[in-house]
Amino acid sequence: MKLKNLSLICGAIALSLTTTSFAVKAEANSSLPLVVAQSQPKEGPFQRLGLTDEQKTKIKEIRTNARAEVDKILTEQQREQLKTAMQNRQGRGGFAALNLSDDQKNQFRQIMQSQKTQMEAVLTAQQKEQLQKYRQEKGARRQQPNM
Repeated sequence: MKLKNLSLICGAIALSLTTTSFAVKAEANSSLPLVVAQSQPKEGPFQRLGLTDEQKTKIKEIRTNARAEVDKILTEQQREQLKTAMQNRQGRGGFAALNLSDDQKNQFRQIMQSQKTQMEAVLTAQQKEQLQKYRQEKGARRQQPNM
């Protein structure tokens, strides 16, 4: 009886070790975790404002239009560099590596300012207040020295 239980336990351990290694290999080869991570909404100031569906739709449209405008001012090579940087999750750091001309930088600033103004126009007075508070807190955190 003890021998049966012992062999059963050993078999279960061997099976779990074998399946674990297959699961690790499958996960390493799968792009699913990347897709899941990309599909999760970003945590930012607008997610904290309790936006209505209509506001979310308008903001999404504003962002899409701004991206299209930015795309127009970039060269083909810069668009490829930006695409690669975004895939590597470099975010704004990847934007800095584009070596934008002064004219491109000015156009980019104008597009971003226009986007900001349009997005704020969608918000209620209370939401604007919350957004301003969030931005002030974020600025205060940036000014604190790292320990």
